[in-house]
Amino acid sequence: MVRNLVTKLEETFLSLLLVAMTLLVFVEVVMRFGFNTGIHWAQEMTLLLAAWFVLYGASYGIKVGAHIGVDVFVKLLPRNAHRFFTLVAIALCLVYSGLLLYGSWIYLSKMKMIGIELEDMPVPKWMAMSILVIGFAMLILRFLQLGWKVIKNQAEGFGMTDEAEESMEIAKELKAMEEQERLEKGRKDSDKEDRS
Repeated sequence: MVRNLVTKLEETFLSLLLVAMTLLVFVEVVMRFGFNTGIHWAQEMTLLLAAWFVLYGASYGIKVGAHIGVDVFVKLLPRNAHRFFTLVAIALCLVYSGLLLYGSWIYLSKMKMIGIELEDMPVPKWMAMSILVIGFAMLILRFLQLGWKVIKNQAEGFGMTDEAEESMEIAKELKAMEEQERLEKGRKDSDKEDRS
């Protein structure tokens, strides 16, 4: 129950970020091209919303397996080798995310020490850019969770979206729809011939 609530909150937060960003850009375009004016802070706010959406969304993508990846070679390996390479990949992702978290921490510490504000809004830059630390910390948490699931045999890999498989399913559905339409058209034509 708590897990479902957390997932709903994450989805709501991401949805609000996307809606806010879209509405802000829409209003800015209308004001700029319709009324020859604009919102002076809109561009900077849009970039911040996009940063929050991308960095927070990356960790959510790991959680739900929404990232796209190329794992054709790994899928051909035996199960134990597949698990081993998945754990190696997770370890590399943890190292990479850890380096970025460390660099983000240093960057935000310096921004706080210097006291720089955003260009168009009176907000401390370190506060607005805090998604760097939050996003990479959440990525590390998600990779640790995924690694634990792989170790406990609850997951086989990253659970990435298989585009080829999805494309084949869509193609099958389209073919079935076309066949259904052809059959219906054939029935209608035969009904017309029977009436004549």
